Amino acid sequence: MKKILAVIAYKSAYGFIYSVSLLPMRFLYGFSFILYVLAYYVIGYRKLIVIQNLSRAFPDKKYDEVRDVAKSFYASFTSYFAEIIKSLSVSSNELDGKLILVNSELIEENIQRGKDVIVCLGHCGNWEILNILPNKLACDMYAVYKPLQSPIFNRLMIKLRSRFGMKLIQDQSVTRHILTNKSSHSVYLFLADQCPRIKEEKYRFDLLNQTTYHFSGMEKLARITQSAVVYLHIKQISKGRYAIICKSICEEAGVTDLGFITKKFVDLLNENIQEEPHGWLWSHKRFKK
Repeated sequence: MKKILAVIAYKSAYGFIYSVSLLPMRFLYGFSFILYVLAYYVIGYRKLIVIQNLSRAFPDKKYDEVRDVAKSFYASFTSYFAEIIKSLSVSSNELDGKLILVNSELIEENIQRGKDVIVCLGHCGNWEILNILPNKLACDMYAVYKPLQSPIFNRLMIKLRSRFGMKLIQDQSVTRHILTNKSSHSVYLFLADQCPRIKEEKYRFDLLNQTTYHFSGMEKLARITQSAVVYLHIKQISKGRYAIICKSICEEAGVTDLGFITKKFVDLLNENIQEEPHGWLWSHKRFKK
């Protein structure tokens, strides 16, 4: 009975969101503006966390400047929400035209060399638009993910992220998958700026003027599998349009010094955030440790 109810709940949620996604983008952006007003001015959703994070990250900014970045963050984040809903029904050609991929040869050349490629990025801009990447690259692509606690939302995110050919793989299965599939080489996508559960001194670096621990799983996987590592720099060109710039971290993870890959990732993430401060996910407690 529980399974039947779960299926009904999922299909109902999917049907509703899909119906909303059919609305013209101007209406969805209008709805996102209402969400922005509610989130920032009325509810104050995680507002204290956002202001604290920004103040610590940019100590030279005055309060008015910090507040302006916070407002831009809420406005952008709610716009991303509208774009994510739209991507449930938008055509592949239309979504493909909203993303420009720069220096993609960094990925393609490593695949041709017989290397798996670990692609890492932070929660910058509308990172969910990367589900269109299989249309841009002629290789298998996997998004590494941790299942959500809600089975309904977990199925919805899998549906959304796999719609254009992106394959999803759970974080606990990815190492074995790469090591047992040496005959074919693929790209593995990591959101690597999460706050780690385990504190490791070798992965403690400065990010946004704060010394903090960083997620080590991406580097450890790259070293074990002898993969190449590429960073994706996300830049918003205009509302709804993004440039994704590929930047090399290393071509052979196994020969790098311990901590090099993570440190390079942190430096590139810092550059990404500094270039477009409002685009990062300031509402999560990244510096709690």
